[in-house]
Amino acid sequence: MAKSADELKQLGNDAFSKKDFDEAISFYSEAIKISPTNHVLFSNRSACYAGKKEWTAASEDAKSCIKLDPTFIKGYYRLANALIEIEELDAAHSTIKQGLNVDQNNVQLLRQLQTVKTQKKKLQIRKKQEQKSASAINLPTGGSGDAAVNKELQELHQQYVETLREQKTVEANINMAQREYQAHELTKSEIDQLPETNTTMYRSVGKMFMLSTRDEINEHLEQSMKDEKKKENDLTQKQEYMTRRLKSQQQNIQELVPTRQ
Repeated sequence: MAKSADELKQLGNDAFSKKDFDEAISFYSEAIKISPTNHVLFSNRSACYAGKKEWTAASEDAKSCIKLDPTFIKGYYRLANALIEIEELDAAHSTIKQGLNVDQNNVQLLRQLQTVKTQKKKLQIRKKQEQKSASAINLPTGGSGDAAVNKELQELHQQYVETLREQKTVEANINMAQREYQAHELTKSEIDQLPETNTTMYRSVGKMFMLSTRDEINEHLEQSMKDEKKKENDLTQKQEYMTRRLKSQQQNIQELVPTRQ
């Protein structure tokens, strides 16, 4: 017997609560085929894509959600969140303002508005740092050197700036993984200090809470700590590789510079 859109939605919710985002997306997608005007389905699927850090897909579903129901606040929140992640800060600011026109006191949107303002300041600082770092390689400007060399220098310079930007992103992600690990470690430490009882507790899953046993929560925290540690190690290796790549790019540029003098 074919399942209804509501049944598929519930299956999607269950999968989402387990962080099985791919399965949840599959259920929500099937539900959307049955009920393509249900804005909540697009909102939920957007949350799944956000869980996978597929921000473009998350933003597209959030846009569909808002289009279907312009009064649904979560649609604005999800779209703004995705836009912030891909650093489309002006678009995120506009989205938040639209949402606040619907609910001017919405706490989540007001927090996002502050986040956007903070991110804009950080982006400006980062751009200045990139310009300063790029200028340290003494890239000459102007002159009547060989056109082919000029072009190659500009291309290498652009690659250097992009690598520098990517390195900064990796560094930020390492810091984030370290903070997440410490937060899980602290939570586990606090739970371990509680008296031994059979009392169940709530643990957060995205924006929801799930009733779980103490053992289930500890198992979840231990796995999360392992995941964050692995993420940190992988990112550290990437950071080391990018540092080597920056040095190589800088050397390549400096080798070309004398040919223009």
